[in-house]
Amino acid sequence: MISEYTNRGVCSRKTVIDLADDGTINDIRIVGGCNGNTSGLAKLLVGMNARDAIERMRGIDCNGRGTSCPDQVAKALTEALKALD
Repeated sequence: MISEYTNRGVCSRKTVIDLADDGTINDIRIVGGCNGNTSGLAKLLVGMNARDAIERMRGIDCNGRGTSCPDQVAKALTEALKALD
């Protein structure tokens, strides 16, 4: 399943996720933001269970913004999992 999420409060604009029926992250693309960081984050997430990824990234803050690119990816993954149910 392909899911798109509009990021809020961060430099990156959107997160596109390809999620398997069992919740495994097949592919993820973070549009915008710091290319090296977001590309690295995406590569680390491929093959990971979405629930595990959410638990690790939820609540990470970037310079007092109250969110971060990893936190936004966690929110995108949460929405994608809801769509699977």
